[in-house]
Amino acid sequence: MAIAEMITIDNNPSLAGMAGLEQNIVYSALGGQPLTLIRPWQQEGEAPAKRPLIVFLQGSAWTSPDLNYEIPQLSRYAQKGYAVATLTHRSSSQGHPFPAYLQDTKAAIRFLRANAERVGIDSERVAMFGTSSGGNTALLVGLTGDDPRYRTEEHAGFSDAVKTVIACFAPCDISAMVMEQYQMMAQHPAFEGLIGNMDPRDVARAMSPILEIREDKKCPPIMLAHGDADELVPFDQSEKMYNALKRAGHRAHLIRVRNAPHEGSFWSGQLHEIIYQYLQETL
Repeated sequence: MAIAEMITIDNNPSLAGMAGLEQNIVYSALGGQPLTLIRPWQQEGEAPAKRPLIVFLQGSAWTSPDLNYEIPQLSRYAQKGYAVATLTHRSSSQGHPFPAYLQDTKAAIRFLRANAERVGIDSERVAMFGTSSGGNTALLVGLTGDDPRYRTEEHAGFSDAVKTVIACFAPCDISAMVMEQYQMMAQHPAFEGLIGNMDPRDVARAMSPILEIREDKKCPPIMLAHGDADELVPFDQSEKMYNALKRAGHRAHLIRVRNAPHEGSFWSGQLHEIIYQYLQETL
């Protein structure tokens, strides 16, 4: 149907479907780590609404996540009423071995809770969403909520536990991937900086969220999504994680994306809609 030459439409007093950015919010004094916040618009002078929060971490092989890479896609969640924080962390390639990336991510969650009123979030409704190494981090965050092993002094009075997790093409069992050839792990550029002075096998075990699963351990709902043509992180990493979660009696979902690689055509509007529906159910 052709568009008329002259059209009259109603205004949008609630600003529904609109979203804006707040950038360069420093959440940690350790290296001045920043985050970007995407939030629904609200009327000037209006008190910030309490929005459910999605904390997003882009994959980077545990180096320096790109704050901006997924903003166009993440904005759709802000347009639907969520606040979204996309963040970075200290880089393993700059002298910050494990668990620096995990500690920083948890510190960001505590920072956001500490500033919940100012930034307009509901501190009881926090989701962790990550891709690749960020998905690995998301799973570890979900399975180690408020774990003293990974707690720093920053915003220590607040929780770093999350209510639900989405992990896309995430390494889930790093220990199994490298245990037989752990010396190769020490020489691999993606892992070299993570090891520091530690035994590579110990680091691989600590970085494997599948080893954190137990029947008697609290676990939030987890959604896994993975392309079955992924040559960087094999699909069976998510499949094994899903099966382990189900055996332990935890809520889990697995999305298999046919013929999808690592990133690229893995993504679709259909996948984002499934993630949105999952968030509506679990957050």
